[in-house]
Amino acid sequence: MTPAGGWGRPAVLRRCAVVGAVGAAVLLGLPTAAFAHGIGGTSETASGFVWLGFKHMLAGWDHLLFVAGVVLLAGQVKRAAKLISLFALGHSITLIVATLAQWRINATLVDIVIVLSLVFVGVVGWFGRPTQWLWFAAAVLGFGLVHGLGLSTRLQDLVRPEDGVLARVIAFNVGVELGQLMAVVGMFMLGDVLRTYITWSNARRAAHAGLAVVGLVAAVVLVVVWPADNGASTAAVGCEVRKRTETYPAGGGHPAKTFFEPADTVPDKGFGHLMGDGFVIVHYQASLPADQVDQLRAYVTDSSAGKVVGAPASGQAEAVKAVHAYDTLLCGKLDVPALKHFADDWLTDPRSSRPQE
Repeated sequence: MTPAGGWGRPAVLRRCAVVGAVGAAVLLGLPTAAFAHGIGGTSETASGFVWLGFKHMLAGWDHLLFVAGVVLLAGQVKRAAKLISLFALGHSITLIVATLAQWRINATLVDIVIVLSLVFVGVVGWFGRPTQWLWFAAAVLGFGLVHGLGLSTRLQDLVRPEDGVLARVIAFNVGVELGQLMAVVGMFMLGDVLRTYITWSNARRAAHAGLAVVGLVAAVVLVVVWPADNGASTAAVGCEVRKRTETYPAGGGHPAKTFFEPADTVPDKGFGHLMGDGFVIVHYQASLPADQVDQLRAYVTDSSAGKVVGAPASGQAEAVKAVHAYDTLLCGKLDVPALKHFADDWLTDPRSSRPQE
């Protein structure tokens, strides 16, 4: 029997598949940066972080799609407002707490959970609105906490302890909430318009199916297609990243060369100068095998490496250690791809181009 609206189950599935395929195609057409819960730009003032948060919210497709799915599933303004408030509470808590506590969570792993939240809302919406909303509200709050961790992990790359972290985090969160409020208002306005033109009875199910497909495709992309974006790749080969504790004597100019051989005298004061100019300093054990020294020399002296210098370090426990103004990479064995990933992350960071204290 054909249901109301004149469409049988095969037709519903075909339409939902089309919606999902279109969403997935759009997603796959986005640049790689779209798959990171990143924050574009920086600011020297706390008030400037309001604008950064606002921009991030409006450009965060994963965040916006989750909110849109919740709004669509809620079906009522009052219920939607309560659910979105819980979501905002969740990501505000972890954004502030995790940033102040300097919790460094694997950013790609957080991104995967975030896109899977789209799958969750899509699947729930496909089967219809819950009869009991308490469990769904708890899930929305939980995903809000995860979204906040994603924000915090990236935000920590933009703030320094001496900048006044709390003021900047609160300002950034205010910007996020303002952007979210604007987005939700826009969603309700768009919904009012679309209801006039879309009369297909299964349109809501198709939208939720599309949301689930987009989330699933994004998760697969994050896991399979772009594994290099996963910060855990360094840990998998015996490397770890921590906050910098290394210091260098002040004074001195730039060293005469970018790579120092195992028997060379290392100009520590010159390295202090380089640190202030945003360089990455790579220390290696003087006893490193000759072939590994050759690999490291080739990487450091390659013009594509950018602002990277290398030198031996006596008494160093790790085979290789790379340091920039904020973080340190520790490797039990030479791993040039890990070094390159660590250096490139820093050299593309806006902070690397400004003088460091």
